Amino acid sequence: MKNSFILILFLFFVFFTACFSDSKKQEKSSETTVTLVENSSNKRVDVMINGKLFTSYQWPENICKPVLYPIFTAKGTEITRGFPINPKPGERIDHAHQIGMWLTYGNVNGYDFWGNGSKGLGTRNENGGVIKHLSIDKKQDGKNEGILVTSSIWITPTGEELMKENSEYHFLVKDSVRIIDRVTTLTAKTDVTMPDTKEGMFGIRVARELELPSEADVTLYSADGQATKVEALSNKNITGNYLSSEGITGEAVWGTRAKWMNLLGNISDEDISMIVCDHPKNLNYPTYWHARGYGLFAANPLGIKDFTENKTSLNFSLESGRSITFRYRVIISSDLYLTNNEINALTSDFARKY
Repeated sequence: MKNSFILILFLFFVFFTACFSDSKKQEKSSETTVTLVENSSNKRVDVMINGKLFTSYQWPENICKPVLYPIFTAKGTEITRGFPINPKPGERIDHAHQIGMWLTYGNVNGYDFWGNGSKGLGTRNENGGVIKHLSIDKKQDGKNEGILVTSSIWITPTGEELMKENSEYHFLVKDSVRIIDRVTTLTAKTDVTMPDTKEGMFGIRVARELELPSEADVTLYSADGQATKVEALSNKNITGNYLSSEGITGEAVWGTRAKWMNLLGNISDEDISMIVCDHPKNLNYPTYWHARGYGLFAANPLGIKDFTENKTSLNFSLESGRSITFRYRVIISSDLYLTNNEINALTSDFARKY
């Protein structure tokens, strides 16, 4: 009887140990590793999550500024427009300068950094400024978070250096949610003026499916007021809709102020929620939103007159040697729409972190 009891205890111990070991293996296998892979010859750094591409920091010669492109959900669905780098059937081919995710401005001492390259890859506009990548200053892999720090310079067509840029990117993972935090500090190398314009500042050009349905032709205006008419496209599989932190929806969000903006949509039966969050320390918080139904999703803290029908303006300036920092968080969820409470929690976390 005693031997039988000892045998039972032994078997129970073996079973418990095996279960605990399997549990630890599963826990270890579920750990998420963010790895940054630099490819200097191709001018890019790939952000890999458990070996799967999330996004790439790119600075090729045929683009006028560094961008994050492409960007994928946890399931591997691309949420950025392919054109002009990798055009896809049915996409709009307007605004060739709107690539992936970027931070620029349409008027810096009279030079257009936002719209430069609007005629296609490899082109430069007459008054177009270029943000030139200089260096990778830090590249850190990690569990659930990778960090990339870069330096760039904002230069005029004649080579005059206007601003030094230091950008810190944090790539975070929370289950099926992917987060990109960008903290960018601009330091003036000469006296800089940034007059009020809607052409700015932190932007994303989204996939066709995440645009808002529209039955009408669209007239798009460049920074110099030139109009381009874009014919209406098929609304098949076009599912996007905006929701702001203030409860405003659809096209009506354009020119309004909000702490965050949520773009909800569906691609191939995958419910996708993409939120851009402003930060309490940013200038002119909460920001104005230059968010359009045709796929431009942008926050602009410096362009006020266009959003207020010329009732007020900002006309920001920065003396030589002075700096300003802009902070933005992008939250991308896969197979679920985040609730307002969930978004507010992630926004509060963002405000505390930086």
